[in-house]
Amino acid sequence: MIPALVDHLPALQVVTPLLCAPLCVLVRPGRAAHAIASFGAIASLAIAARLLAEVLDHGVLSYALGGWAAPWGIEYRIDGLGAFTLVIVTTVAAVVFPLSRASVEAEVEPARRHLFYAALMLSLAGMAGIAVTGDLFNLFVFLEIASLAAYVLVAFGRGGPAKLAALRYLVAGTVGATFVLIGIGLLYAATGSLNMADVSARLPQVQQSTALKSAFAFLVIGIAIKMALFPLHAWLPNAYARAPSVVGAFLAGSSTKVAVYALIRVVFGVFGADYAFARLSVDWVLLPCAAAGVIAGGVVALFQSDVKRMFAWSSVAQVAYMVLGAALASAAGLSAALVHMMNHALMKAAIFLALGGIVYRTGAVSIDALAGIGRRMPLTLAGLVVASLGLVGVPFTAGFVSKWTLLRAALQGDAWLLATVIVAGSLLTLLYTGRIVEAACLRSPPPGSVSTGTAEAPPGVLAALWLLAGASVFLGLDTSLTVGVAERVAGALLESAAGRWR
Repeated sequence: MIPALVDHLPALQVVTPLLCAPLCVLVRPGRAAHAIASFGAIASLAIAARLLAEVLDHGVLSYALGGWAAPWGIEYRIDGLGAFTLVIVTTVAAVVFPLSRASVEAEVEPARRHLFYAALMLSLAGMAGIAVTGDLFNLFVFLEIASLAAYVLVAFGRGGPAKLAALRYLVAGTVGATFVLIGIGLLYAATGSLNMADVSARLPQVQQSTALKSAFAFLVIGIAIKMALFPLHAWLPNAYARAPSVVGAFLAGSSTKVAVYALIRVVFGVFGADYAFARLSVDWVLLPCAAAGVIAGGVVALFQSDVKRMFAWSSVAQVAYMVLGAALASAAGLSAALVHMMNHALMKAAIFLALGGIVYRTGAVSIDALAGIGRRMPLTLAGLVVASLGLVGVPFTAGFVSKWTLLRAALQGDAWLLATVIVAGSLLTLLYTGRIVEAACLRSPPPGSVSTGTAEAPPGVLAALWLLAGASVFLGLDTSLTVGVAERVAGALLESAAGRWR
Protein backbone atom coordinates (compact mmCIF):
# COMPACT_ATOMS: atom_id res chain seq x y z
CA MET A 1 0.00 0.00 0.00
CA ILE A 2 1.27 3.51 -0.87
CA PRO A 3 2.83 5.00 2.31
CA ALA A 4 1.18 8.39 1.76
CA LEU A 5 -2.23 6.74 1.89
CA VAL A 6 -1.70 4.86 5.14
CA ASP A 7 -2.33 7.92 7.30
CA HIS A 8 -5.64 8.49 5.52
CA LEU A 9 -6.95 4.92 5.74
CA PRO A 10 -9.66 5.77 8.33
CA ALA A 11 -11.17 8.29 5.91
CA LEU A 12 -10.67 6.04 2.88
CA GLN A 13 -12.57 3.27 4.67
CA VAL A 14 -15.72 5.37 4.30
CA VAL A 15 -14.86 7.37 1.19
CA THR A 16 -14.12 4.35 -1.02
CA PRO A 17 -17.61 2.78 -0.98
CA LEU A 18 -19.20 6.23 -0.74
CA LEU A 19 -17.59 7.27 -4.04
CA CYS A 20 -18.44 3.96 -5.67
CA ALA A 21 -22.17 4.54 -5.09
CA PRO A 22 -22.59 7.52 -7.49
CA LEU A 23 -20.21 5.86 -9.95
CA CYS A 24 -22.55 2.87 -10.11
CA VAL A 25 -25.40 5.22 -10.99
CA LEU A 26 -23.39 7.09 -13.62
CA VAL A 27 -22.14 4.05 -15.56
CA ARG A 28 -25.70 2.71 -15.87
CA PRO A 29 -25.02 -0.79 -17.35
CA GLY A 30 -25.50 -3.42 -14.67
CA ARG A 31 -22.26 -5.29 -15.32
CA ALA A 32 -20.15 -2.13 -15.14
CA ALA A 33 -21.87 -1.19 -11.88
CA HIS A 34 -21.18 -4.68 -10.59
CA ALA A 35 -17.47 -4.27 -11.38
CA ILE A 36 -17.36 -0.97 -9.49
CA ALA A 37 -19.20 -2.42 -6.48
CA SER A 38 -16.87 -5.43 -6.46
CA PHE A 39 -13.82 -3.19 -6.53
CA GLY A 40 -15.23 -1.07 -3.71
CA ALA A 41 -15.92 -4.11 -1.54
CA ILE A 42 -12.50 -5.69 -2.09
CA ALA A 43 -10.70 -2.38 -1.53
CA SER A 44 -12.70 -1.87 1.67
CA LEU A 45 -11.60 -5.27 2.95
CA ALA A 46 -7.95 -4.48 2.18
CA ILE A 47 -8.22 -1.19 4.09
CA ALA A 48 -9.99 -2.85 7.03
CA ALA A 49 -7.36 -5.59 7.28
CA ARG A 50 -4.57 -3.00 7.28
CA LEU A 51 -6.36 -0.93 9.93
CA LEU A 52 -6.77 -3.98 12.17
CA ALA A 53 -3.07 -4.77 11.83
CA GLU A 54 -2.15 -1.15 12.64
CA VAL A 55 -4.39 -1.08 15.71
CA LEU A 56 -3.08 -4.39 17.04
CA ASP A 57 0.52 -3.25 16.52
CA HIS A 58 0.34 0.42 17.52
CA GLY A 59 -2.88 1.00 19.44
CA VAL A 60 -5.81 3.35 18.81
CA LEU A 61 -5.78 5.37 15.59
CA SER A 62 -7.15 8.92 15.57
CA TYR A 63 -7.94 10.87 12.40
CA ALA A 64 -9.09 14.50 12.60
CA LEU A 65 -11.28 15.44 9.66
CA GLY A 66 -10.30 18.79 8.17
CA GLY A 67 -7.43 19.09 10.63
CA TRP A 68 -9.75 20.12 13.47
CA ALA A 69 -8.70 18.35 16.65
CA ALA A 70 -11.27 16.62 18.83
CA PRO A 71 -13.51 17.40 20.57
CA TRP A 72 -14.08 20.53 18.46
CA GLY A 73 -13.73 18.71 15.16
CA ILE A 74 -15.07 15.40 13.91
CA GLU A 75 -12.80 12.52 14.78
CA TYR A 76 -12.51 9.09 13.23
CA ARG A 77 -11.23 6.92 16.06
CA ILE A 78 -10.43 3.27 15.43
CA ASP A 79 -9.61 0.86 18.23
CA GLY A 80 -9.58 -2.93 18.23
CA LEU A 81 -13.37 -3.16 18.51
CA GLY A 82 -13.96 -0.90 15.51
CA ALA A 83 -11.28 -2.53 13.38
CA PHE A 84 -12.57 -6.02 14.21
CA THR A 85 -16.10 -4.98 13.18
CA LEU A 86 -14.79 -3.46 9.96
CA VAL A 87 -13.14 -6.74 9.02
CA ILE A 88 -16.41 -8.62 9.63
CA VAL A 89 -18.50 -6.29 7.46
CA THR A 90 -16.01 -5.92 4.61
CA THR A 91 -15.23 -9.65 4.49
CA VAL A 92 -18.88 -10.44 3.87
CA ALA A 93 -19.13 -7.69 1.25
CA ALA A 94 -15.89 -8.69 -0.52
CA VAL A 95 -17.07 -12.28 -0.89
CA VAL A 96 -20.74 -11.70 -1.64
CA PHE A 97 -20.65 -8.72 -4.03
CA PRO A 98 -18.13 -9.90 -6.67
CA LEU A 99 -19.36 -13.49 -6.96
CA SER A 100 -23.13 -13.07 -6.95
CA ARG A 101 -23.76 -11.29 -10.23
CA ALA A 102 -25.83 -14.16 -11.64
CA SER A 103 -28.14 -14.07 -8.63
CA VAL A 104 -28.62 -10.31 -8.99
CA GLU A 105 -29.36 -10.67 -12.70
CA ALA A 106 -32.01 -13.27 -11.92
CA GLU A 107 -33.78 -11.27 -9.21
CA VAL A 108 -33.32 -7.57 -10.09
CA GLU A 109 -34.72 -5.91 -13.20
CA PRO A 110 -32.03 -4.87 -15.73
CA ALA A 111 -33.09 -1.22 -15.70
CA ARG A 112 -32.56 -0.96 -11.93
CA ARG A 113 -29.38 -2.97 -11.38
CA HIS A 114 -27.09 0.06 -11.31
CA LEU A 115 -29.30 1.53 -8.58
CA PHE A 116 -29.17 -1.77 -6.72
CA TYR A 117 -25.37 -1.75 -6.67
CA ALA A 118 -25.34 1.91 -5.65
CA ALA A 119 -27.56 1.06 -2.67
CA LEU A 120 -25.22 -1.80 -1.73
CA MET A 121 -22.28 0.63 -1.71
CA LEU A 122 -24.17 3.18 0.38
CA SER A 123 -25.08 0.48 2.90
CA LEU A 124 -21.43 -0.60 3.10
CA ALA A 125 -20.29 3.01 3.51
CA GLY A 126 -22.78 3.56 6.33
CA MET A 127 -21.70 0.42 8.18
CA ALA A 128 -18.03 1.33 7.79
CA GLY A 129 -18.75 4.82 9.09
CA ILE A 130 -20.44 3.44 12.20
CA ALA A 131 -17.31 1.46 13.04
CA VAL A 132 -14.81 4.30 12.47
CA THR A 133 -16.51 7.39 13.82
CA GLY A 134 -15.63 8.78 17.22
CA ASP A 135 -18.56 11.21 17.20
CA LEU A 136 -22.01 10.35 18.53
CA PHE A 137 -23.99 12.42 16.06
CA ASN A 138 -22.04 10.96 13.17
CA LEU A 139 -22.78 7.52 14.59
CA PHE A 140 -26.45 8.39 14.12
CA VAL A 141 -25.84 9.76 10.61
CA PHE A 142 -23.96 6.66 9.44
CA LEU A 143 -26.53 4.41 11.10
CA GLU A 144 -29.23 6.09 9.04
CA ILE A 145 -27.20 5.95 5.80
CA ALA A 146 -26.84 2.20 6.27
CA SER A 147 -30.49 1.82 7.27
CA LEU A 148 -31.97 3.89 4.43
CA ALA A 149 -29.93 1.93 1.91
CA ALA A 150 -31.08 -1.33 3.54
CA TYR A 151 -34.76 -0.32 3.23
CA VAL A 152 -34.24 0.27 -0.48
CA LEU A 153 -32.36 -2.99 -0.93
CA VAL A 154 -35.17 -5.00 0.69
CA ALA A 155 -37.70 -3.24 -1.57
CA PHE A 156 -35.78 -4.54 -4.62
CA GLY A 157 -37.31 -7.93 -3.90
CA ARG A 158 -40.06 -8.94 -6.27
CA GLY A 159 -43.72 -8.54 -5.50
CA GLY A 160 -45.82 -6.78 -2.91
CA PRO A 161 -44.53 -8.77 0.08
CA ALA A 162 -41.03 -7.33 -0.41
CA LYS A 163 -42.40 -3.79 -0.51
CA LEU A 164 -44.46 -4.41 2.62
CA ALA A 165 -41.44 -5.91 4.38
CA ALA A 166 -39.38 -2.85 3.42
CA LEU A 167 -42.12 -0.55 4.76
CA ARG A 168 -42.23 -2.39 8.09
CA TYR A 169 -38.46 -2.26 8.24
CA LEU A 170 -38.62 1.48 7.55
CA VAL A 171 -41.17 2.12 10.30
CA ALA A 172 -39.25 0.08 12.89
CA GLY A 173 -35.95 1.62 11.82
CA THR A 174 -37.38 5.12 12.06
CA VAL A 175 -38.61 4.48 15.60
CA GLY A 176 -35.18 3.13 16.53
CA ALA A 177 -33.42 6.09 14.93
CA THR A 178 -35.67 8.51 16.81
CA PHE A 179 -34.77 6.88 20.11
CA VAL A 180 -31.07 7.04 19.26
CA LEU A 181 -31.28 10.70 18.27
CA ILE A 182 -33.17 11.63 21.45
CA GLY A 183 -30.57 9.78 23.50
CA ILE A 184 -27.72 11.63 21.79
CA GLY A 185 -29.49 14.94 22.36
CA LEU A 186 -29.93 14.22 26.06
CA LEU A 187 -26.31 13.16 26.34
CA TYR A 188 -25.22 16.41 24.73
CA ALA A 189 -27.44 18.36 27.11
CA ALA A 190 -25.81 16.61 30.07
CA THR A 191 -22.18 16.83 28.93
CA GLY A 192 -21.95 19.59 26.29
CA SER A 193 -20.01 17.32 23.91
CA LEU A 194 -20.58 14.79 21.14
CA ASN A 195 -17.11 13.29 20.89
CA MET A 196 -17.32 9.82 22.44
CA ALA A 197 -14.01 9.98 24.27
CA ASP A 198 -14.75 13.47 25.55
CA VAL A 199 -18.28 12.53 26.62
CA SER A 200 -16.92 9.49 28.44
CA ALA A 201 -14.43 11.65 30.34
CA ARG A 202 -17.14 14.14 31.38
CA LEU A 203 -19.76 11.63 32.53
CA PRO A 204 -18.49 11.15 36.12
CA GLN A 205 -19.11 14.86 36.79
CA VAL A 206 -22.80 14.54 35.80
CA GLN A 207 -23.50 11.01 36.99
CA GLN A 208 -26.51 12.09 39.06
CA SER A 209 -28.17 13.78 36.10
CA THR A 210 -31.60 12.49 35.14
CA ALA A 211 -30.82 13.42 31.54
CA LEU A 212 -27.85 11.04 31.63
CA LYS A 213 -29.96 8.11 32.75
CA SER A 214 -32.62 8.95 30.19
CA ALA A 215 -30.00 9.20 27.46
CA PHE A 216 -28.72 5.75 28.34
CA ALA A 217 -32.22 4.26 28.20
CA PHE A 218 -33.07 5.89 24.85
CA LEU A 219 -29.78 4.81 23.27
CA VAL A 220 -30.03 1.20 24.43
CA ILE A 221 -33.65 0.84 23.31
CA GLY A 222 -33.00 2.52 19.95
CA ILE A 223 -30.00 0.35 19.18
CA ALA A 224 -31.89 -2.75 20.38
CA ILE A 225 -34.53 -2.04 17.74
CA LYS A 226 -31.84 -1.68 15.08
CA MET A 227 -30.24 -5.00 16.03
CA ALA A 228 -33.61 -6.83 16.31
CA LEU A 229 -33.15 -7.83 19.94
CA PHE A 230 -36.16 -9.77 21.20
CA PRO A 231 -38.90 -8.54 21.67
CA LEU A 232 -38.03 -5.62 19.34
CA HIS A 233 -37.36 -7.93 16.40
CA ALA A 234 -40.59 -7.88 14.40
CA TRP A 235 -39.08 -6.18 11.34
CA LEU A 236 -36.28 -8.70 10.73
CA PRO A 237 -37.88 -12.00 9.58
CA ASN A 238 -39.83 -10.55 6.66
CA ALA A 239 -37.04 -8.16 5.67
CA TYR A 240 -34.46 -10.94 5.30
CA ALA A 241 -36.90 -13.42 3.78
CA ARG A 242 -38.35 -11.10 1.11
CA ALA A 243 -35.14 -9.32 0.06
CA PRO A 244 -33.11 -10.46 -2.96
CA SER A 245 -30.73 -13.30 -2.07
CA VAL A 246 -27.61 -11.12 -2.23
CA VAL A 247 -29.22 -8.60 0.10
CA GLY A 248 -30.25 -11.32 2.54
CA ALA A 249 -26.70 -12.69 2.59
CA PHE A 250 -25.13 -9.25 3.05
CA LEU A 251 -27.53 -7.92 5.69
CA ALA A 252 -27.63 -11.18 7.63
CA GLY A 253 -23.85 -11.17 7.73
CA SER A 254 -23.31 -7.52 8.57
CA SER A 255 -26.27 -5.34 9.54
CA THR A 256 -27.08 -6.77 12.95
CA LYS A 257 -23.36 -7.15 13.72
CA VAL A 258 -22.86 -3.41 13.27
CA ALA A 259 -25.81 -2.75 15.58
CA VAL A 260 -24.30 -5.07 18.20
CA TYR A 261 -21.05 -3.12 17.79
CA ALA A 262 -22.96 0.13 18.41
CA LEU A 263 -24.46 -1.30 21.61
CA ILE A 264 -21.06 -2.44 22.88
CA ARG A 265 -19.50 0.89 21.93
CA VAL A 266 -22.16 2.92 23.76
CA VAL A 267 -22.48 0.72 26.84
CA PHE A 268 -18.81 -0.13 27.37
CA GLY A 269 -16.97 2.58 25.46
CA VAL A 270 -19.02 5.68 26.31
CA PHE A 271 -20.87 4.99 29.58
CA GLY A 272 -18.58 2.29 30.94
CA ALA A 273 -19.37 -1.12 32.40
CA ASP A 274 -19.44 0.19 35.99
CA TYR A 275 -22.16 2.75 35.30
CA ALA A 276 -24.21 0.54 32.98
CA PHE A 277 -24.13 -2.65 35.00
CA ALA A 278 -23.27 -1.73 38.59
CA ARG A 279 -25.30 1.48 38.81
CA LEU A 280 -28.14 1.03 36.30
CA SER A 281 -28.21 -2.80 36.27
CA VAL A 282 -28.84 -2.95 32.55
CA ASP A 283 -27.99 -6.66 32.64
CA TRP A 284 -31.33 -7.24 34.37
CA VAL A 285 -32.95 -6.10 31.12
CA LEU A 286 -30.52 -7.38 28.50
CA LEU A 287 -29.99 -10.89 29.89
CA PRO A 288 -33.71 -11.84 30.07
CA CYS A 289 -34.34 -10.37 26.61
CA ALA A 290 -31.34 -12.23 25.18
CA ALA A 291 -32.28 -15.53 26.85
CA ALA A 292 -35.88 -15.23 25.66
CA GLY A 293 -34.64 -14.36 22.17
CA VAL A 294 -32.46 -17.47 21.97
CA ILE A 295 -35.41 -19.73 22.81
CA ALA A 296 -38.17 -17.83 20.99
CA GLY A 297 -36.14 -17.41 17.81
CA GLY A 298 -35.30 -21.10 17.75
CA VAL A 299 -38.84 -22.28 18.51
CA VAL A 300 -40.46 -20.09 15.84
CA ALA A 301 -37.79 -21.11 13.29
CA LEU A 302 -38.59 -24.74 14.00
CA PHE A 303 -42.16 -24.31 12.76
CA GLN A 304 -41.41 -22.34 9.58
CA SER A 305 -42.10 -23.91 6.19
CA ASP A 306 -40.34 -21.12 4.26
CA VAL A 307 -36.60 -21.79 4.52
CA LYS A 308 -35.62 -18.12 4.22
CA ARG A 309 -37.97 -17.18 7.03
CA MET A 310 -36.60 -20.07 9.07
CA PHE A 311 -33.07 -18.70 8.91
CA ALA A 312 -34.31 -15.14 9.35
CA TRP A 313 -35.87 -16.20 12.66
CA SER A 314 -32.61 -17.97 13.40
CA SER A 315 -30.89 -14.58 13.16
CA VAL A 316 -33.12 -13.32 15.98
CA ALA A 317 -31.75 -16.11 18.17
CA GLN A 318 -28.14 -15.55 17.06
CA VAL A 319 -28.28 -11.82 17.80
CA ALA A 320 -29.54 -12.76 21.24
CA TYR A 321 -26.44 -14.94 21.75
CA MET A 322 -24.21 -11.93 21.07
CA VAL A 323 -26.13 -9.69 23.45
CA LEU A 324 -26.11 -12.41 26.07
CA GLY A 325 -22.31 -12.55 25.94
CA ALA A 326 -21.92 -8.77 26.13
CA ALA A 327 -24.46 -8.51 28.97
CA LEU A 328 -22.36 -10.83 31.13
CA ALA A 329 -20.12 -7.75 31.51
CA SER A 330 -16.94 -9.81 31.75
CA ALA A 331 -13.88 -10.12 29.56
CA ALA A 332 -14.85 -13.71 28.73
CA GLY A 333 -18.43 -12.77 27.87
CA LEU A 334 -17.49 -9.77 25.77
CA SER A 335 -14.88 -11.73 23.83
CA ALA A 336 -17.45 -14.49 23.26
CA ALA A 337 -19.87 -11.93 21.82
CA LEU A 338 -17.19 -10.62 19.46
CA VAL A 339 -16.20 -14.13 18.36
CA HIS A 340 -19.83 -14.94 17.58
CA MET A 341 -20.17 -11.71 15.61
CA MET A 342 -17.44 -12.87 13.24
CA ASN A 343 -18.42 -16.52 13.06
CA HIS A 344 -22.13 -15.91 12.65
CA ALA A 345 -21.46 -13.39 9.87
CA LEU A 346 -19.64 -16.05 7.85
CA MET A 347 -22.12 -18.84 8.54
CA LYS A 348 -25.31 -16.89 7.96
CA ALA A 349 -24.03 -15.21 4.79
CA ALA A 350 -23.11 -18.66 3.46
CA ILE A 351 -26.55 -20.02 4.31
CA PHE A 352 -28.38 -17.22 2.52
CA LEU A 353 -26.11 -17.61 -0.51
CA ALA A 354 -26.93 -21.33 -0.62
CA LEU A 355 -30.64 -20.51 -0.41
CA GLY A 356 -30.16 -17.95 -3.17
CA GLY A 357 -28.56 -20.60 -5.37
CA ILE A 358 -31.47 -22.96 -4.73
CA VAL A 359 -33.99 -20.23 -5.51
CA TYR A 360 -32.05 -19.39 -8.69
CA ARG A 361 -32.39 -22.96 -9.97
CA THR A 362 -35.78 -23.96 -8.58
CA GLY A 363 -37.69 -20.83 -7.67
CA ALA A 364 -38.77 -22.52 -4.44
CA VAL A 365 -38.07 -21.80 -0.79
CA SER A 366 -40.47 -24.16 0.99
CA ILE A 367 -39.13 -27.27 2.70
CA ASP A 368 -41.61 -29.60 0.97
CA ALA A 369 -40.71 -28.24 -2.47
CA LEU A 370 -37.02 -28.97 -1.82
CA ALA A 371 -37.55 -32.70 -1.34
CA GLY A 372 -34.68 -34.55 -3.01
CA ILE A 373 -32.84 -31.39 -4.05
CA GLY A 374 -29.64 -32.70 -2.51
CA ARG A 375 -29.31 -35.29 -5.24
CA ARG A 376 -29.33 -32.67 -7.97
CA MET A 377 -27.50 -29.85 -6.18
CA PRO A 378 -25.03 -31.77 -3.98
CA LEU A 379 -22.35 -29.05 -3.79
CA THR A 380 -24.86 -26.34 -2.97
CA LEU A 381 -26.55 -28.44 -0.34
CA ALA A 382 -23.21 -29.54 1.12
CA GLY A 383 -22.22 -25.89 1.59
CA LEU A 384 -25.56 -25.23 3.26
CA VAL A 385 -25.06 -28.21 5.57
CA VAL A 386 -21.52 -27.17 6.54
CA ALA A 387 -22.67 -23.64 7.40
CA SER A 388 -25.69 -25.04 9.27
CA LEU A 389 -23.49 -27.36 11.31
CA GLY A 390 -21.53 -24.29 12.35
CA LEU A 391 -24.77 -22.60 13.34
CA VAL A 392 -25.60 -25.60 15.53
CA GLY A 393 -22.15 -25.55 17.10
CA VAL A 394 -20.77 -28.88 15.93
CA PRO A 395 -17.10 -29.41 16.88
CA PHE A 396 -14.45 -28.33 14.35
CA THR A 397 -16.63 -25.47 13.12
CA ALA A 398 -16.48 -21.79 13.97
CA GLY A 399 -19.91 -22.07 15.56
CA PHE A 400 -18.58 -24.54 18.09
CA VAL A 401 -15.89 -22.03 19.08
CA SER A 402 -18.58 -19.37 19.54
CA LYS A 403 -20.87 -21.56 21.62
CA TRP A 404 -18.01 -22.96 23.70
CA THR A 405 -16.56 -19.54 24.54
CA LEU A 406 -20.04 -18.26 25.39
CA LEU A 407 -20.84 -21.31 27.51
CA ARG A 408 -17.52 -20.98 29.31
CA ALA A 409 -18.19 -17.29 30.02
CA ALA A 410 -21.61 -18.15 31.47
CA LEU A 411 -20.17 -20.87 33.69
CA GLN A 412 -17.38 -18.59 34.89
CA GLY A 413 -20.07 -16.18 36.03
CA ASP A 414 -22.02 -18.99 37.73
CA ALA A 415 -24.91 -18.29 35.34
CA TRP A 416 -26.13 -21.89 35.12
CA LEU A 417 -29.55 -20.92 33.78
CA LEU A 418 -27.95 -19.00 30.92
CA ALA A 419 -25.69 -21.98 30.20
CA THR A 420 -28.82 -24.12 29.92
CA VAL A 421 -30.35 -21.60 27.52
CA ILE A 422 -27.22 -21.70 25.32
CA VAL A 423 -27.36 -25.50 25.09
CA ALA A 424 -31.13 -25.50 24.50
CA GLY A 425 -30.71 -22.94 21.71
CA SER A 426 -28.17 -25.19 19.99
CA LEU A 427 -30.52 -28.15 20.21
CA LEU A 428 -33.31 -26.10 18.63
CA THR A 429 -30.92 -25.09 15.85
CA LEU A 430 -30.12 -28.75 15.25
CA LEU A 431 -33.84 -29.55 14.97
CA TYR A 432 -34.77 -26.88 12.43
CA THR A 433 -31.66 -27.30 10.28
CA GLY A 434 -32.23 -31.05 10.43
CA ARG A 435 -35.63 -30.56 8.80
CA ILE A 436 -33.94 -29.14 5.71
CA VAL A 437 -31.33 -31.91 5.52
CA GLU A 438 -34.01 -34.57 5.96
CA ALA A 439 -36.14 -33.11 3.16
CA ALA A 440 -33.27 -32.46 0.76
CA CYS A 441 -31.39 -35.73 1.25
CA LEU A 442 -33.82 -38.37 2.49
CA ARG A 443 -37.05 -37.60 0.67
CA SER A 444 -37.75 -38.44 -2.93
CA PRO A 445 -38.89 -35.56 -5.14
CA PRO A 446 -42.55 -35.86 -6.08
CA PRO A 447 -43.35 -36.11 -9.81
CA GLY A 448 -43.22 -32.74 -11.53
CA SER A 449 -41.65 -31.02 -8.50
CA VAL A 450 -39.21 -28.15 -8.80
CA SER A 451 -36.41 -30.51 -7.76
CA THR A 452 -36.62 -32.41 -11.03
CA GLY A 453 -33.96 -31.55 -13.59
CA THR A 454 -32.20 -28.88 -11.57
CA ALA A 455 -28.45 -28.11 -11.61
CA GLU A 456 -25.97 -26.56 -9.22
CA ALA A 457 -26.07 -22.91 -8.16
CA PRO A 458 -24.28 -20.50 -10.52
CA PRO A 459 -20.47 -20.87 -10.28
CA GLY A 460 -19.97 -17.48 -8.66
CA VAL A 461 -22.59 -18.11 -5.99
CA LEU A 462 -21.16 -21.57 -5.38
CA ALA A 463 -17.64 -20.15 -5.03
CA ALA A 464 -18.80 -17.47 -2.55
CA LEU A 465 -20.76 -20.07 -0.60
CA TRP A 466 -17.76 -22.35 -0.21
CA LEU A 467 -15.37 -19.53 0.59
CA LEU A 468 -17.56 -18.57 3.53
CA ALA A 469 -18.36 -22.15 4.57
CA GLY A 470 -14.69 -23.09 4.28
CA ALA A 471 -13.71 -20.06 6.34
CA SER A 472 -16.13 -21.14 9.08
CA VAL A 473 -14.41 -24.54 9.21
CA PHE A 474 -10.94 -22.99 9.16
CA LEU A 475 -11.80 -20.65 12.03
CA GLY A 476 -13.14 -23.64 13.92
CA LEU A 477 -9.68 -25.21 13.72
CA ASP A 478 -7.51 -22.10 14.08
CA THR A 479 -8.97 -19.70 16.63
CA SER A 480 -6.10 -17.20 16.67
CA LEU A 481 -7.87 -14.93 14.17
CA THR A 482 -11.08 -14.82 16.20
CA VAL A 483 -10.67 -15.78 19.85
CA GLY A 484 -7.12 -14.40 20.04
CA VAL A 485 -8.05 -11.02 18.59
CA ALA A 486 -11.39 -10.85 20.42
CA GLU A 487 -9.75 -11.44 23.80
CA ARG A 488 -7.29 -8.60 23.15
CA VAL A 489 -10.10 -6.31 22.02
CA ALA A 490 -12.35 -7.15 25.00
CA GLY A 491 -9.51 -6.75 27.48
CA ALA A 492 -8.52 -3.38 26.06
CA LEU A 493 -12.11 -2.13 26.05
CA LEU A 494 -12.75 -3.11 29.65
CA GLU A 495 -9.39 -1.81 30.80
CA SER A 496 -9.97 1.58 29.20
CA ALA A 497 -13.19 1.95 31.23
CA ALA A 498 -11.82 0.56 34.49
CA GLY A 499 -11.99 3.01 37.35
CA ARG A 500 -13.70 5.72 35.31
CA TRP A 501 -16.50 6.13 37.86
CA ARG A 502 -14.42 5.63 41.02
